[in-house]
Amino acid sequence: QVQLVESGGGLVQAGGSLRLSCAASGGTLSRYVMGWFRQAPGKEREFVAGLIWSRGRTHYADSVKGRFTISRDNAKNTVYLQMDDLKPEDTAVYYCAARIGMEVQIAGGNYDYWGQGTQVTVSS
Repeated sequence: QVQLVESGGGLVQAGGSLRLSCAASGGTLSRYVMGWFRQAPGKEREFVAGLIWSRGRTHYADSVKGRFTISRDNAKNTVYLQMDDLKPEDTAVYYCAARIGMEVQIAGGNYDYWGQGTQVTVSS
């Protein structure tokens, strides 16, 4: 069973950057697809970015494409979300998730493991 712990959230001004980290333990991550999701107050949880660990293949939501980058560090069993040119509408709790498989899924219900979430607040 995989355990996920996020870190790196905080308060930043619009146009700024943050890097979120998700440290994974308890599983062989080469079998997993990793995803980042977010949920803003009063809104549904939404897919942000995904990565197939074994292939390094990535997928992004249109709203973050060109601004966010998902990556992994094999040695540290950690997946990152580099967020640049942040906008107030990016404000949300960001969650790391994992599923066994070889395809990025945009529906959160397809992920089996979740972190506790980290708050990102972007001020205008």
